[in-house]
Amino acid sequence: MAGRAVKFGSALKELRIHLCQTSDASKGVRDFVEKFYVPLKQMNPKFPILIRECSGVQPRAWARYGHGKETSVSLTNLQAENVLKEIEKLASKN
Repeated sequence: MAGRAVKFGSALKELRIHLCQTSDASKGVRDFVEKFYVPLKQMNPKFPILIRECSGVQPRAWARYGHGKETSVSLTNLQAENVLKEIEKLASKN
């Protein structure tokens, strides 16, 4: 399953993932980065995927679309596979 990745469409302009380096709430996001970041980047080599670590922050994914529209989803206590599913949902929105 580690080779699974998402090809982003033209509607999504940027993806930002915020996580804590040590909290239990961010464990699934850290696992996601370890397992899925490389295949995701290989499928979308020129796409900006920003990983931001900050002590004590709640894990969250932010998606930026055209015309400056942004949306976010909480990734608190999700497992790596569920984080990928949330990213897929963000990538499929218009």
